[in-house]
Amino acid sequence: MSLENVNPRNNLVIPSALLALGIAVCGWLLGIEIKAAKLGDRYVSVKGLAERTVKSDLAIWPITFKQTGDNIAEVYATTESDKNTVLRFLSEQQIQQGEIELGVIRVVDTQAKEEGGQRAPHRYVAEQQITVRTPRVDQVAAAAQKTGQLLQKGVVLNSDRGSGVTYIFKGLNGIKPDMITEATRNAHSAAERFAADSGSKVGSIRQAAQGVFSILAADQPAATEDNDYSQSDSGSMMKTIRVVTSVDYFLEQ
Repeated sequence: MSLENVNPRNNLVIPSALLALGIAVCGWLLGIEIKAAKLGDRYVSVKGLAERTVKSDLAIWPITFKQTGDNIAEVYATTESDKNTVLRFLSEQQIQQGEIELGVIRVVDTQAKEEGGQRAPHRYVAEQQITVRTPRVDQVAAAAQKTGQLLQKGVVLNSDRGSGVTYIFKGLNGIKPDMITEATRNAHSAAERFAADSGSKVGSIRQAAQGVFSILAADQPAATEDNDYSQSDSGSMMKTIRVVTSVDYFLEQ
């Protein structure tokens, strides 16, 4: 066959076919990318709440008392007597010696700081603090209700420096994993409800953030997923542990 008999159109068939195939593949890939981009825009942001009510496992009870007078020796002696009275009281309340911390006596000479103002009623003010620190929170709670006995024996408690019991929960690390799991599970349930209403299915996690654990007084108002507390009551023995997780889930058709 001579070159003159070859149809020029036949020379264009293969390149045209390859071009068409390339266009088709590009279109298919572009379609996948567009679909993926649309799916990437479809997600829902939800929050999951987990709460536990726990009992404090540490009580800290500072008992501060003071005496005043013009004779420093007498003031010091009276303060020592008050200290022994407080220690006897704690022993009667079954507070163990190893649970008691003795603070040093602080003596202030009020006249040493005067600069021509009104003279204080007494020259010397002596103050001492005895602190009870124990995991036996019920024992301390019962004893703290009987401080009137100290007043009857002439011990002057200084409420300005704190005499209430502080309750602390130290077992947070032991319940953290289960609470995070519970909060995440609740978030997934919320996402499923949203997806059902929109005719979608919950996909994988787009992003997640764990909230800060809060230790609150158990008698505070009930928490909601949109309610954050700014402070906690350390005077409450029963605590509410709370954590909120924020999760974004992809939505699938």
